[in-house]
Amino acid sequence: MMKKNYNEILYKNETIELENIILRKYRADDAEDIFEYASDVETVKHLTWSGVQSVEEARAGIYDYYWSKPGIYAIEFRENAKCIGCIDLRIKVENEKASLGYVLNRKYWGRGLMSGALRAVLELCFEKLELNRVEAGHFVGNEASGRVMAKCGMVQEGISKQSSKVRGVFRDEVHYAITREQWVALK
Repeated sequence: MMKKNYNEILYKNETIELENIILRKYRADDAEDIFEYASDVETVKHLTWSGVQSVEEARAGIYDYYWSKPGIYAIEFRENAKCIGCIDLRIKVENEKASLGYVLNRKYWGRGLMSGALRAVLELCFEKLELNRVEAGHFVGNEASGRVMAKCGMVQEGISKQSSKVRGVFRDEVHYAITREQWVALK
């Protein structure tokens, strides 16, 4: 059996259009929008990275990270064409699974936008990439992120105690996942 070319499928699905948002490749002119959300202490306090300190640093991130591989989506709010966040898919080819992470500008929290983005990426994972499993996690204290995962059918699997050191502090991480079988059952 021929092995799937995940990158080819991701490149063919660089843009995913939803009612309120568009998942798309980052553009160089997204730097100011990235700086807006990635410099906000409240937005990045539960992430493993500490955000960005300048528009120039945000622009460098676009060139050095966001453009480095397929599966990294800017989240654009349709109403104002603003980049309001990111969802990052990391495929583990040998296990036919992916992990993902996301961030959303705090001004757009509570509108169901991240749930929509996550559902769309899960659909891509199971319907087009034909993966077997998708995993994600959040640090204890960021239960809103867990609610997004649960709303999309992901199931909490456990908590890793002091699994990550973030800005000098060991953090507990809550793990969620959904399998292809679970996804199909939800449809």
